[in-house]
Amino acid sequence: MSALKEKLKADLTASMKSRDEVRLRTIRMALAAINVEEVSGKEARELSDDEVLKVLAKEAKKRKEAAEAFGNAGRAEQAQAELDEQAVLEEYLPAQLSDEELAELVDAAIAETGASGPQAMGQVMKAVNPRVAGRAEGGRVAATVRARLAASS
Repeated sequence: MSALKEKLKADLTASMKSRDEVRLRTIRMALAAINVEEVSGKEARELSDDEVLKVLAKEAKKRKEAAEAFGNAGRAEQAQAELDEQAVLEEYLPAQLSDEELAELVDAAIAETGASGPQAMGQVMKAVNPRVAGRAEGGRVAATVRARLAASS
């Protein structure tokens, strides 16, 4: 079993003992999502830490989007509950890259690939995505790449 999944299970037990309802609910949901991912496909398998991180990132993104939807619908209480769950999930995710760090990675990928102009976006994204690996949302990475390519052309 991956170390991250072990940590989630240990934290689940701790949150049960401390009666922390938000944390308990969130960790249960995360473990359920991990289990679904493990049994999806042709045969069941254990997820690696990287795969568990991807599942947690996806769940955190869902919480963010749900909070926005609830907020726009005037349901502040539900929006806050989703934000609380997102905060718990983010404790398990790697620290997000700052805008400057992301720009540096993108600039390095552009220099490495020799790309210029917006038509080279796919080439740069292919080079930068492994370096970012869950530390920045895909849309944010794409926006930075687009802006840097536009500035360099």
